Amino acid sequence: MAGDFDLVTPLPGAGFGGRVRPTGGAGAHTVIAAAERDAGALPKMLAASGGLLLLTAMDEMVAAPELLVRLSRIFGPEVENYRETLTSPAMVHDTVPEIFLVSNAPPVNRGPPSRPEPPLTADGTLPVQFPHRRGWHTDQSYRRPPPDVSLFLAVNPVPKGEGQTLFADGTAAYDALPPALKARVDTLEGLHVGLSAERSYDEILASKTPRALKPRERPQRQPVVRVHPVTGRRALYLCEMRQMDWLEGPFVGLEPGPRGDGAKLLFELMTHLTRPEFICVHEWTEGDLVVWDNRCLVHAATWFDTATQVRIMWRTTVSGNPGAAYAGEQKSWVTA
Repeated sequence: MAGDFDLVTPLPGAGFGGRVRPTGGAGAHTVIAAAERDAGALPKMLAASGGLLLLTAMDEMVAAPELLVRLSRIFGPEVENYRETLTSPAMVHDTVPEIFLVSNAPPVNRGPPSRPEPPLTADGTLPVQFPHRRGWHTDQSYRRPPPDVSLFLAVNPVPKGEGQTLFADGTAAYDALPPALKARVDTLEGLHVGLSAERSYDEILASKTPRALKPRERPQRQPVVRVHPVTGRRALYLCEMRQMDWLEGPFVGLEPGPRGDGAKLLFELMTHLTRPEFICVHEWTEGDLVVWDNRCLVHAATWFDTATQVRIMWRTTVSGNPGAAYAGEQKSWVTA
């Protein structure tokens, strides 16, 4: 217990993560009042829990979305205003521009990833490990500096068994690397790029002619191993098929392209990073709020049946403490 909060770690079925309960009663107003009284409490719990926190019964935020922004400001000095970062207006909350909409409902129309093939592992469980599970990434890694923390609220989740969010612990995965592989990746840089750049694994493998990129779209170098600015611990920091640059990368100084030495290394690292012992699977309940640290975790979404289910989730993005490697940098992206 820390003051106004109880923290229970780890999350069920995982080796990391923590569930936070306010000691003064349930609900978003109670959580936010306590967090604002002691602004360091929840960030400390996030660090102590390996970068993943779950708060439940936060339904009040749906009627009062500004509460989500207030809570987001506890985790860092800058909460992204999506109306100023070239985001499609359909994906931005009508009245609170700091809230990004993730939904398959109109006008967002953002569907889930494809189902893995086969849909279950050989022992009948949910696939989590790359390459059986695709889509592993960390938010906005194609920006420098990249963001620190994301908050994700279940406004209208789909039933359990579909639409989960998977998290992989980059810190534990780094610690478990063989010494020779650690030495190889400690100073390596990855090339990250947005999906609109058309440089994904599948697009380059299909010999799609790359288009010229605007300055704000250019690939960004990121360390493959990040030193967390709060904990001082090292964590793997990379994405897989869609958010790395497969034309010039995925790694600086290694043979580029889907068939190069860089590809072989990335497949090896992603397979290791997403081993089941490093994974937390979150099954969503309405009102769940999950806070994750992009500096040390990667995550992936799972399939759900869009023919019968509508999923509505709200996300905020917090920045301001990316670490010493980014000290003094100008933002790489254009704002309105």
